Amino acid sequence: MEKAKKKKGLRSLFRVIIVLAALAAIAVFYAHKTVLAPFKTKETVYVYIGPDKNFDKLVQQLNEKAGLPSESLFRLIAQRMKYPENIKTGRYAVRNGDNMMSLIRRLRSGEQTAVDLTFNNIRTKDNLAGRLSQQLMVDSLTLLNALNDAEKARSFGFDENTFVAMFIPNTYQVYWDTSEDKLLARMKKEYDAFWNADRRAKAEKQGLTPVQVSTLASIVEEEATYADEYPVVAGLYLNRLHRGMRLEADPTVKFAVGDFALRRILYRHLEIDSPYNTYKNDGLPPGPIRIPSIKGIDATLSPQQNNYLFMCAKDDLSGRHNFAATHAEHTRNAARYQKALNERGIY
Repeated sequence: MEKAKKKKGLRSLFRVIIVLAALAAIAVFYAHKTVLAPFKTKETVYVYIGPDKNFDKLVQQLNEKAGLPSESLFRLIAQRMKYPENIKTGRYAVRNGDNMMSLIRRLRSGEQTAVDLTFNNIRTKDNLAGRLSQQLMVDSLTLLNALNDAEKARSFGFDENTFVAMFIPNTYQVYWDTSEDKLLARMKKEYDAFWNADRRAKAEKQGLTPVQVSTLASIVEEEATYADEYPVVAGLYLNRLHRGMRLEADPTVKFAVGDFALRRILYRHLEIDSPYNTYKNDGLPPGPIRIPSIKGIDATLSPQQNNYLFMCAKDDLSGRHNFAATHAEHTRNAARYQKALNERGIY
């Protein structure tokens, strides 16, 4: 009787072991299946790991942006792979079809996806620092301090006034967590590539250095609303420079005053004491009054050959200009423009 009970007990234990083994196998199967389960995103999404390298924030982003197949399993795998203690800053892609294991490997090895860094229509260092920091991990104040650092500017061959000329507006692939020093080094590399032998030869033909070209191009772009006027305006200002005439460019006065929104330049504005006031100072100002575009720079390098010395906004306020070779003609154009401003109550 006891033997029979023993046998029965062993059979029951065996059944329990089989059931547990089956359950374990099923659990392993589903766990494995979940580990390899693909992210189902309609398009590639990106997660960002900042300087704090916060693992919980990363998990939150993955849940919100990519829909983690299993948060608990992701955390377990990450712990087993010692990822939380080896987390790296950066911008990482999560693509449709990725699984948790492959993603953790990529995160752990720091395989980032670069940012398409763009900047254009930039007037001031503050604008530039702000635009760059919107696209990169680096803080805008850190960038601004770097742009205002005289010693740093000199190390790249510029000064505080000309440093912004090193930034050629374009699209650059840059890692999101790049430092300000690496960013500046990259911009210098791009600047040197942009100013190739052909462009330098054109600058020399105009009697200008590359930085002076950028400075003049910045004035040209502030003067001309429409790009088709860039070569005309560039030709006019070069005529004045070559004749030893002051540029008398209104945008430089706006820069000196610190108000680009000025619609009307008054005599009190012309009297401002600033090296950027080209009504009071000969030649070009100390540096660009904005970061000129490639189109503006190339227009300045290949100006229209004309005999213009004066320009004035058209009285239709279209943003276009009347150009003149004589002061008398310019005076008539200016009178029509002033009348148009008075009639519209623009002071």
